[in-house]
Amino acid sequence: MNQLISKKSFYKRLRLSPLIVSFIAVILVFYDFGYNQKEDAALFLKYFYNLTLLVGIVSTAARYLKKTERPPFKALLFDILSLLLFVVLILKDLGFLPNFELVSSKAWHYGALFLVFIREFSALKLNLKRTYLNPAQIFIFSFLAIIIFGAFLLKLPNATNENIPFIDALFTSTSAVCVTGLIVVDTGTYFTFFGQCIILVLIQLGGLGIMTFASYFSYFFRGGSSYESTLMIGDLTNSNKIGEVFSTLKKIILVTFSIEILGALLIFSSLSSEVLTSFSDRSFFAVFHAVSAFCNAGFSTLSESLFDADFRFNYSLQSVIMVLFIFGGLGFPIVFNLFNYIKYLIQKRLIPYTFRLRRDNIVKPWVVNLSSRITLITTFTLLIVGGAVFYFFEYNNSLAEHDGFGKVITAFFGAATPRTAGFNTVDVSSLRLSTLMLVLLLMWVGASPASTGGGIKTSTFAIATLNFWSLARGKNRIEVFRREIADISVRRAFAIISLSLVVIGTATFLISYLDSEKDLMNIAFECFSAYSTVGLSTGITAQLSTVSKFIIIAVMFIGRVSMLSILIALINKEKYKNYRYSKEEILIN
Repeated sequence: MNQLISKKSFYKRLRLSPLIVSFIAVILVFYDFGYNQKEDAALFLKYFYNLTLLVGIVSTAARYLKKTERPPFKALLFDILSLLLFVVLILKDLGFLPNFELVSSKAWHYGALFLVFIREFSALKLNLKRTYLNPAQIFIFSFLAIIIFGAFLLKLPNATNENIPFIDALFTSTSAVCVTGLIVVDTGTYFTFFGQCIILVLIQLGGLGIMTFASYFSYFFRGGSSYESTLMIGDLTNSNKIGEVFSTLKKIILVTFSIEILGALLIFSSLSSEVLTSFSDRSFFAVFHAVSAFCNAGFSTLSESLFDADFRFNYSLQSVIMVLFIFGGLGFPIVFNLFNYIKYLIQKRLIPYTFRLRRDNIVKPWVVNLSSRITLITTFTLLIVGGAVFYFFEYNNSLAEHDGFGKVITAFFGAATPRTAGFNTVDVSSLRLSTLMLVLLLMWVGASPASTGGGIKTSTFAIATLNFWSLARGKNRIEVFRREIADISVRRAFAIISLSLVVIGTATFLISYLDSEKDLMNIAFECFSAYSTVGLSTGITAQLSTVSKFIIIAVMFIGRVSMLSILIALINKEKYKNYRYSKEEILIN
């Protein structure tokens, strides 16, 4: 019996060894990038990289030889192409193949090593049992892990042009993962190309969530998932039907990368070769800003963001970035719902009308759901009203240097970007007090639910507005579009509003005590921006004390994962709910 157990333990460790080797290789890649290597170290890394690729070949081939763990057919093409790449790279390094240009770059080796790690990690059985962790806890821990790992990566010597203090590395990592955009050092000049690539990856992982990638890769390579894991992932992705969990994951990843690629191409076409002379500089600028915009991160490689003198009047660039962060701020459920509505219009309305087909007994379905309607109306109301007010307040101030069309674009950009985007085309510190108050309100509301943005969310703001309108009309329930909003949604909305004010108020109080020389309005602006993961600042971020920076870090994190999620993660759920106490009204007004 003991021999059988030891045999099983041995085989289990043997199956984990490719994952361990590939994980070590990935760590060594970061070490390779982060430090200047001596000749002996470079030779060791070269041999270890080839060993990892060889382990990847053996491990992948073994899976197809063992019938009980054979991967699904859809993973076969990926594995064949990966194996071919691994073999070519090993043979080239050993001198059996000529050094042809197509795979001569070290980037191919690094990419291949990451492929081995992803493949081995995805082969693990991710059994996310609710008895150990609930969705809120997994969501929070995944963000914490990325933030800490990102901070250590940014501390690597080759990530910055000069040594960065750990607090600043942690602040930058938190800001990137929480897609905030607040900075304590200039992204474009302080960080090297390697450091900027780290920030770019942190933004992408923070915008979508590491569990989105991990869960989908696991499903893709293994062809299935446990029931409990599926339920858990369904909670994380807001999927209504358990059968649509992984199709939703696939849609999220495909839509994200499709929009970012399209956005990068449009940004690239709007750039002048006189400003960014080399093709590689324009390409990286386009990719960095497309990802940063869609993820509502607000990071820019420009020292003054889009207020930079060379980009301030590039209205085509500003328009593309504005569309990207508005789309990113809508939320994936709304984007998918709009796609279904467009498909319905084409299939059931446009085609029958164009070809004069019979349309008898066509029932108009409820295609655009209530959540989408409320979110879209609130989003575009805030955009139109906010843009008009910004235009009126700043016409002779920050908009004075722009022409007629430029004033309109800059005004609408100024109204859209506080809703968690973080890019600025005007000097925020020069805005009128009335405009700053408008920006504070827009930052607090933020983006839409299940999006890459922060804030209390547009739906929360809409429910609160509809609630007082309903009370004024003498109703005891909220009704809109011939639907009644569920009580749990109303309770959640007011809990989120109350908690947001508590967090922002506490942070403002503490920082105003610790940095008493700073203006209260600037401190409040910073706290609103951090909580709503906006990234706009009046310029005091880098001047804050170390403790105040830690407070802003905490506020950014709380704003990204939400205080309500933290409470759900920390407090045990009530098990017995099948009772009701007598109701009694409380004096309110």
